Amino acid sequence: MRSMASSISSKGIAAIVGVGPKLGRSIAHKFAHEGYTVAILARDLGRLSRFAEEIAREEKAQVFAIRIDCSDSRSVKEAFEGVLSLGFVEVLVYNAYQPVPWRPTNFTDIPLDSFYKSLAVSSIGAFLCAQQVLPGMVERRRGTILFTGCAASLNGIAGFTELCCGKFALRALCQCLAREFQPLGVHVAHVIIDGIIGPSRGLTVTQRGLVGEQQQSGRAEEGSTMMDPDSLAQTYWHLHVQDRTGWTQEIDLRPSPSRFY
Repeated sequence: MRSMASSISSKGIAAIVGVGPKLGRSIAHKFAHEGYTVAILARDLGRLSRFAEEIAREEKAQVFAIRIDCSDSRSVKEAFEGVLSLGFVEVLVYNAYQPVPWRPTNFTDIPLDSFYKSLAVSSIGAFLCAQQVLPGMVERRRGTILFTGCAASLNGIAGFTELCCGKFALRALCQCLAREFQPLGVHVAHVIIDGIIGPSRGLTVTQRGLVGEQQQSGRAEEGSTMMDPDSLAQTYWHLHVQDRTGWTQEIDLRPSPSRFY
C-alpha cells in the first residue's frame, strides 16, 4: 500500500476496483481531483503503484495502491482490511472483469475453469467487495456503489457465454442491492459501457501510444468511435453527486457514430 500525501481527506475514501490504464485510472483521477482519498485496487501491484504515483502527483491527492484478486475471497477480504483501515469508504466503483478472447468461442470448447473464473471476477468479486463496504454506508446512511457493465450485460451473444453470464449476474446483483439499500441512503447504479474504450485524450502523445499498444488488435481504429475514458469518468462522478430525489439506477453510454462528426 502506497501513501502519496500527508493526510486523509475528510470526504472519505473512494475505492476503485479494477484499475487499468484506461477507465479505472480515469475514474481514480476524477475522484482524486474532487478531493477524495483514493484507494486503487487491481492484480498488478507494480503497474498500480505507478498509477498511484502519477495520480497523486498530478491531482495533489492521497492515493493508495492495494493488490486484489477479485476471484479469491481471501484476497478481497485482506485488500479491504487495508482499504477500511484508511477510513469510511464513501464510494465503491467495481470495474473489474476477466479478459476473454475477442473472437467467439464455441460453447463446447469453453473450459470449466475459465467459465468459473469469469463468473468469479465479474459477479462474485462484486458481491464480496460490496459486502465489505455496505455496513459502513448503511451506518452513515450515505454512500455510492457503481458497477461497470457492458453490452453483454443486456443480451446474450453467441460465442461469448463466459462474458455474458458474468455480466448478467452483475446486473442482477446491482438491481437487488439498489432495491434493498437505496431506501437506507446508499446509491447503487449500473453503468453499461457499450463501445470500445480508447486512450484518454488527456494523455501525452507518448502515453497514448503506450496505452494504444495494449489494445486488442482488430477491434477499432483510434479516433473513430472509441470512447474517451476521461469523459466516461465524468459520468461516474455525476452519478455519485446526484440528488437522492432523482437517483439513476442504470445508464448506458455509447459513442456517437463517426459519420455524424
